[in-house]
Parts: sequence; structure tokens; C-alpha cells
Amino acid sequence: MASATEEAVSKDRAISAKINAEGEIVELKFHTTAYKSMPPAELSAAVLDVVRRARDRMQDRVMAAYTPFAPEGIDMEAARAGGFDPAKMLADLGLDKLDFTDPSRFGR
Repeated sequence: MASATEEAVSKDRAISAKINAEGEIVELKFHTTAYKSMPPAELSAAVLDVVRRARDRMQDRVMAAYTPFAPEGIDMEAARAGGFDPAKMLADLGLDKLDFTDPSRFGR
């Protein structure tokens, strides 16, 4: 996934955007000069649309790649939406009472 990108192109094929697996815009292209005559709000909406669609495609791709490796019971869609609670996961696994700050747990 380190080198993966996803691209979206505007309906009129004038603008495209590429997003990497970290969600960063790595390329934004204007394929014609049509943007020069677009009202600012229209241009902004077109750019935001291609970026959003490319980002959504990349998120779907990342989720498909990593979901098989997620611990059982992890709701990957909730994690994707920012609803992942690591404390709840540890509690569900019965690990919430462990003291990970105690060096003797790690043979030191």
C-alpha cells in the first residue's frame, strides 16, 4: 500500500486528483483550460469532488486490504469513522487490567 494511489476525474474530464494510502493529495491536474472561465465556487466544488471521490476509493481499498487482519470483533467501519475505542477492545479481550507500564512484564 506504500506506493498505492487512487484517482478520480471530473465528469467533464477537466480535473483529476490522485490520493495516496495516507489520504494525501499527491497529484492535482487541470487537463484543459476550462478552469480559467469557471466561477470560483464551481471550480472549488469540482476540485473538492474529485479529491473526495479519490479519497473514498482509497479508503475502500485500504479497508479491503486490512480488514482480514483485524482482530475478531473489531468494527472496521467504526474504526474508519473514528469510532474505534482501544480501551473497549482491551476490555473485550480481558486485557484491560494489565499494567503495561510495569517493566517486569517484559523480562526487564
